Amino acid sequence: MKENLSEEEMRQALFGTESNESVPCEAPVSSVTSDQQHVSKSRKASASLSPTLRVTLRVTREFEGDAEQLIYDANTLSTLIAEQEAKAEAKKKKFKYFELVSIKPI
Repeated sequence: MKENLSEEEMRQALFGTESNESVPCEAPVSSVTSDQQHVSKSRKASASLSPTLRVTLRVTREFEGDAEQLIYDANTLSTLIAEQEAKAEAKKKKFKYFELVSIKPI
């Protein structure tokens, strides 16, 4: 089978022959010069388009000790995953006890 088929040959292969066949037209070969090339402008990095949930936890290092609030922003739609990521972040900061205060979309 030929590697380079003309446009008319591809149409015949796909759609079959038509009853009113016209003279096959060869498409002119157009080459793009450097003057005609499209140069895209660089865009600023937009703000995060993904949904963000803000998780607020009340965390302590000791049982019934001084409580602090930890705020964690998760890039997910799932509140469960956002809560798990916030608790993992609290564990990294050496907090042992945590209580979920709120999960709000930003």
